[in-house]
Amino acid sequence: MWSVAVVSIFVFQNQKDNRNSSPACGATVRRRHWDPGSPTTEYIYCRALRSLLGRSCGSTAQLSCEAKNPREREREMAMAEVDHLAAERATARFDVEEMKVAWAGSRHAVHVADRMARLVASDPVFRKDNRTMLSRKELFKDTLRKAAHAWKRIVELRLTEEEANLLRQYVDQPGYVDLHWGMFVPAIKGQGTEEQQQKWLPLAYKFQIIGCYAQTELGHGSNVQGLETTATFDPKTDEFVIHSPTLTSSKWWPGGLGKASTHAVVYARLITEGKDYGIHGFIVQLRSLEDHSPLPGVTLGDIGGKFGSGAYNSMDNGVLRFDHVRIPRDQMLMRLSQVTREGKYVHSNVPKQLLYGTMVYVRQSIVADASKALSRAVCIAVRYSAVRKQFGSQDGGPETQVLNYKTQQSRLFPLLASAYAFRFVGDWLNWLYTDVTQKLEAKDFSTLQEAHACTAGLKAVTTSVTADAIEECRKLCGGHGYLNSSGLPELFAVYVPACTYEGDNIVLLLQVARILMKTVSQLASGKQPVGTMAYMGKVQYLMQCKSAVNSAEDWLNPAAIQEAFEARALRMAVNCAQNISQAASQEEGFYERSPDLLEAAVAHIQLIIVTKFIEKVQQDIPGHGVKEQLQTLCNVYALYILHKHLGDFLVTGCITPRQGALANEQLGKLYAQVRPSAVALVDAFNYTDHYLGSVLGRYDGDVYPALYEEAWKDPLNETVVPEGYHEYLRPLIKQQQLKLSRL
Repeated sequence: MWSVAVVSIFVFQNQKDNRNSSPACGATVRRRHWDPGSPTTEYIYCRALRSLLGRSCGSTAQLSCEAKNPREREREMAMAEVDHLAAERATARFDVEEMKVAWAGSRHAVHVADRMARLVASDPVFRKDNRTMLSRKELFKDTLRKAAHAWKRIVELRLTEEEANLLRQYVDQPGYVDLHWGMFVPAIKGQGTEEQQQKWLPLAYKFQIIGCYAQTELGHGSNVQGLETTATFDPKTDEFVIHSPTLTSSKWWPGGLGKASTHAVVYARLITEGKDYGIHGFIVQLRSLEDHSPLPGVTLGDIGGKFGSGAYNSMDNGVLRFDHVRIPRDQMLMRLSQVTREGKYVHSNVPKQLLYGTMVYVRQSIVADASKALSRAVCIAVRYSAVRKQFGSQDGGPETQVLNYKTQQSRLFPLLASAYAFRFVGDWLNWLYTDVTQKLEAKDFSTLQEAHACTAGLKAVTTSVTADAIEECRKLCGGHGYLNSSGLPELFAVYVPACTYEGDNIVLLLQVARILMKTVSQLASGKQPVGTMAYMGKVQYLMQCKSAVNSAEDWLNPAAIQEAFEARALRMAVNCAQNISQAASQEEGFYERSPDLLEAAVAHIQLIIVTKFIEKVQQDIPGHGVKEQLQTLCNVYALYILHKHLGDFLVTGCITPRQGALANEQLGKLYAQVRPSAVALVDAFNYTDHYLGSVLGRYDGDVYPALYEEAWKDPLNETVVPEGYHEYLRPLIKQQQLKLSRL
């Protein structure tokens, strides 16, 4: 029998002198037959890597086997060739490798992501298949271990910032490092002076201090101006006194605060010379750098378990209270304003608008994360829908693949298109961040309001859609989607907070609506809107235009789609502005019409997403069939939004009921075009099985043995007879047996 199976995986390790090389990977599987009467057989093949990491080493990877025993060689090859989705991949109408480039943005991005994903997947420390079974304490310790090991690997391999960020992404476990790099460091960069950056950033870069971002309080979240924590300047000692005057002023929710962070950027009301100057940031040490104990006057801890198993429970979201804690004056972040030694509040000559650059960066990353989370859920649902078969068998023949049912396609393919749409609008936001930063440095604030509107709105729309879509993908996977091993429950639980953090989505959309109303009010003066609001400058045309669509195929014209979406967004905004103008006051009108304003804001943001998708597919995109497939997905996304919000388009008179019916007819045809390439389209996301974390979404489609195997890993199955049997079950059963015997 086979008694030894040694698998050696060779993953390209980054070297300083060869950062852009493509990954060299292979796997050696040696199986030795210990029967004295048989020769030793050794096989070397690459496909074993696929079974471990989730895909073949490349589209051209070939099986190379040498065997002294042909019969054993044949059996081993059969084992290596298991791919239940091979037939699906064979029907793809485009070059998958080129689609990976279109998704990632460049060949370099594909290669770097591939190397980092494989590096994580091949490291046993980063195992995560047991995460939902760990207790909260075990999970947090596991998070600390993974974060420390990730840092060790980053240092050992001398990874670039790009590579290090990707490695942390593929570790795929929320932890204190997310807030350290994502909020603490950017806050010091954006709000600290040159001197403060020189002092604090080197410590943060080397993890000699661990930071978090302490803004939200128990009583205030979205209303930042309502924060209650105070920072009162004491000119006698040249110090600020940080204090939590009420229970509701307790800092509440900051990630990394509960157990890990040594420092925080704390937001508090600056008070000097008896005057309140509003909210400012301060660098405050929380814990000793010797033994990690809280410093005098600091009370802090974890706020408790959160929604789901595993998921965001790996993060130590914290509570923090200050009892007159003193810090040096120079620990106020002073790039925009400062307090002098005498206690005078002074503005610097740095424009406060520069802070918007950081805001755009954070929101861009959130939109990018939305496309990642949505694409993971869609990848799982598409692959499983192709494997799963139900009903439709005739005379004992095969059942129908669930993915072939039109109802499944109409629910799943719009989500697939949305994943690509969000990816491309996220890429555009990355460009916008660079553009806004350059303009801010040149003291050009002309596009700032528009940039705020589109980033706030895109954060709100993409996160809300993604959260709902993950749950929809769970339902699309039937009962098995409810299992933790499907990966979908944890993915939903870990993602859904995105709808609230960095701005509640409803609040953000109302901010977008305010800017829309301001823009509409300025149209009469002749002031031309800019950027993503430039279409409003065509107000006279868009308010009276009629769609020229006469056939279902006419809806494949990008100009027809663009015009319909522009007219809908503008007319909804103008209608809101007209209704508000009839109210007793502008604020009262805004309050009364807030539900309509939300819909107008969503229409504007959906127009942006559609526009950026159209612009993407109009570019020169290399690769056989890639551009055509993206064009199909673009049309699916646009016509699905039109179908879902058909009432908006009809009520505003942008299209007729017949044109709406034609759009729906064309949408059904587009689903049929997507079907042959569906599995290949999710393969283009290039996710390893480790990162995907789902038995249903396995690359090889070998779902049912994996489900069965996962079931036996549950701690409940460690014993055949359950704990508690003798205390509770046995007495109950025996009692019933006694009653029956008396009868």
